[in-house]
Amino acid sequence: MGGDERAVRAIRGATTVDEDTRDQVEGRTRALIEALLERNDLDADDLVSIVFTTTSDIRSQFPATAARGLGLDQVPLLGAMEADVDGGLARCIRVLVTCYTARARKELRHVYLEGATVLRRDLADDQPQ
Repeated sequence: MGGDERAVRAIRGATTVDEDTRDQVEGRTRALIEALLERNDLDADDLVSIVFTTTSDIRSQFPATAARGLGLDQVPLLGAMEADVDGGLARCIRVLVTCYTARARKELRHVYLEGATVLRRDLADDQPQ
């Protein structure tokens, strides 16, 4: 880190798709990653890794494919299936971004888009209440 005051932090986010199509998974994942990067003043060099999870009803596309399309081809990406819990949010893509940042943990901006705005409102500082 060369003497700067950055620390490793993790940022959460999620979005949903209306339909399980390649276009929707890719488009909504791109919007989520772009918002996380913009709201936290991050670029690809700040990223350590990104973990994606999807609910079992998303089968058309890997969310990591969308991240690669944003130029994050040197960032380690991992996809996994979310626990299939009764009553859980359908067609949901979640993300955990690990990064270097000078921001304090309380200054991180978690992002929840589309139908995922109902998740973790306590973490999302600028989401509809």
